[in-house]
Amino acid sequence: MAEQAGHVRTGPMQRLLRYARWDADAVRNDIRIYAVEHLGTDGGVLIVDETGFVKKGRASAEVQRQCTGTAGRIENSQVGVFLACATSRGRALIDRRLYLPEHSWCTDPERRQAAGIPGGITFATKPRLAWETIAAALDAGAAAPWVTGDEAYGQDPPLRAGLEARGTGYAMAVACSTRVRINQGRTPVRADTVAERLPTNAWQRQSANPGAKGPRYYAWAWIHIGAAEHRHPLVRRNRTSDELAFYLCWSPTTATLAELVRVAGVRWSVEECFQAAKGQAGLDR
Repeated sequence: MAEQAGHVRTGPMQRLLRYARWDADAVRNDIRIYAVEHLGTDGGVLIVDETGFVKKGRASAEVQRQCTGTAGRIENSQVGVFLACATSRGRALIDRRLYLPEHSWCTDPERRQAAGIPGGITFATKPRLAWETIAAALDAGAAAPWVTGDEAYGQDPPLRAGLEARGTGYAMAVACSTRVRINQGRTPVRADTVAERLPTNAWQRQSANPGAKGPRYYAWAWIHIGAAEHRHPLVRRNRTSDELAFYLCWSPTTATLAELVRVAGVRWSVEECFQAAKGQAGLDR
């Protein structure tokens, strides 16, 4: 790292990493600007997701026993909500928020003080933290026309409403029990029920972006709900297992099925960001 930075000796870099006090948010801002400049805006997608950090003991800020996909179970851990930016040039993590559990931390001032948590930080849901990162990125000039995320974020109406108010399109995963209103009907219908009624010719073979073994093909169907706005429930079917996945999509202008599929499929880029950051840059430390 010292050589890459142009230093003759390693001492200055070691002092920076071991002893210096620096503003993490200011560094985040620099990284976000750098990433946006170098990744460009071609087909840009902002991706929200969370990842866990398994910990021992209870002294680490905001640690508790909670569900984390990192361990695949309920484990003593910290959880962070992250924002990644992905374009045709590459992908990078550009923001983060550490999740503050409501009961074990918010109401325990002594524990908060011991861990160095500022008094101004209050409880916020993970979708709310995700919206903070998205709004900050858009305000900082990240010209990404799309946002995607998994069910934990797609199920949150305020997050989707915030994106629509900013004119930012989205393709967000939702549960099969999500109810959608078809053809301006009075009674919303479960998404999986609507999928069962789709005719064979409603399904189209589309690639959800390249995978490790080439294009990842699924059968996709989008459901026109009969409204003037550009809002489409989207269904993905695994062509081998017939397993279904569901998305809610919105865009300020007309979008093609291929574009919505691309946005939904790029969500997996954030997992690659986590893997690289934990494996190469010590994010899990």
